[in-house]
Amino acid sequence: MGDQRAVARALLTRRTYAEEAGISLADRPAPLYQLLVLVTLLSTRIRAQVAVAAARELFTAGYRTPAAMEAASWQQRVDALGRGHYRRYDERTATMLGTGARLCLDRWHGDLRRLHRETDGDQKRLRELLVEFPGIGPTGADIFLREVQTVWPQVRPYADRRTVAGARRLGLPATPDRLAGLVEEDEFGRLASALVRVALGEDSAEQINRAVHAG
Repeated sequence: MGDQRAVARALLTRRTYAEEAGISLADRPAPLYQLLVLVTLLSTRIRAQVAVAAARELFTAGYRTPAAMEAASWQQRVDALGRGHYRRYDERTATMLGTGARLCLDRWHGDLRRLHRETDGDQKRLRELLVEFPGIGPTGADIFLREVQTVWPQVRPYADRRTVAGARRLGLPATPDRLAGLVEEDEFGRLASALVRVALGEDSAEQINRAVHAG
């Protein structure tokens, strides 16, 4: 258990995908919507770092709220995605971002906290509502819940299949509750995000284990 806790502590030094995209995640309408945008971009067959770069370009262009995203022209959204090198799916994604912004405004009045309150934090119901957004399927819902659990305590501990796969590579517990026991409650979202990087090969399990044992 001592080694497992040390590995978990080492993983907590990694940034989350939301942080990389410049999102200061909080239980407020704008950052929650920005997370939804990032998840939409991450849901296509494209490298995570490209999706993160494209999200940063959209936010730099000022499209940080659903109202601003919808007000932008389709071409402006395409151009911002292109600056982030998100070119293979840029036209389709630009359309989905506009449609998703309108859904967020119409159904949730631009505030995803309403979505959270309607479900009372129930993971299954949250997933059902998240996949209603264009471009977000089961994998996208997993990404959203994995990241948002940092500010939505009722969702914790949320560990999707990629989180579990990363945990197994590192010899860590493969169930959410046991995995959560390795860190403080409010740190679990960061741990889950770091474990996904291991599952995807962005971080090497061997290097992490060597660094822990060397320390």
